[in-house]
Amino acid sequence: MEELSEDVREEERGQRKFLKYTFFKVAREWRHLRADVKQKGREEFLEVVDRHSRSVGMRFYSLVGVRGDADFMIWTITDRLEEIQSFVSDLLATWLGKYLEIPYSYLAMSKGSKYLGGHRHEGQEGATAERSFGSSRYLFVYPFVKKREWYRLPFRERQRIMAQHFAIGHKYPRIKINTGYSFGLDDQEFVLAFEGDSPAEFLDLVEELRSSEASMYTQLETPIFTCIAVQPAELLKQLG
Repeated sequence: MEELSEDVREEERGQRKFLKYTFFKVAREWRHLRADVKQKGREEFLEVVDRHSRSVGMRFYSLVGVRGDADFMIWTITDRLEEIQSFVSDLLATWLGKYLEIPYSYLAMSKGSKYLGGHRHEGQEGATAERSFGSSRYLFVYPFVKKREWYRLPFRERQRIMAQHFAIGHKYPRIKINTGYSFGLDDQEFVLAFEGDSPAEFLDLVEELRSSEASMYTQLETPIFTCIAVQPAELLKQLG
């Protein structure tokens, strides 16, 4: 039994997009600059965002006060990897960019789950990534790696285990799952990004998933980032 038909593979190749989660940390020296210098840096930053938003799907998230090792994250979606590279390069060339570090960076691509079969549940399993983002207040992001034992299981056994995993997710329909695939592209195998309006609901989902059979095959699922959606101009004010 083939895991995916050739027709499905070809269809998905045409739909796949690059997903990039870039986390930034602002150097403390930025906060000691004169107000007019910081304002110039903010204006340059917003100009770059406006210019590249015509070709790159992007959404901004603040981590100020949430984590100590990252201040904000930009989630980008595009057809060409070079567009992401150009965007980040131009951001780093601004005055603000001189004070930015990138402590975490995750690259993936969109791809349909082989375990779904003919089943689809809107907002779950993240089968396709689009240019438009959801309107949820929070995004929970983490890299994910499975144990090698998982891939040695027969496909039908993996499909059975994942059916239970999906069933738990369906109990939390207000949490949207975006699954990015990183095999050969980055250090992790997947990047998982969950959209929702309630951190408590996501906490309950993850706690319940710990008891699933699939969790026995998890090797890595940290660090985990709780990100708060924000407009770019408001984000720059939060940076000081």
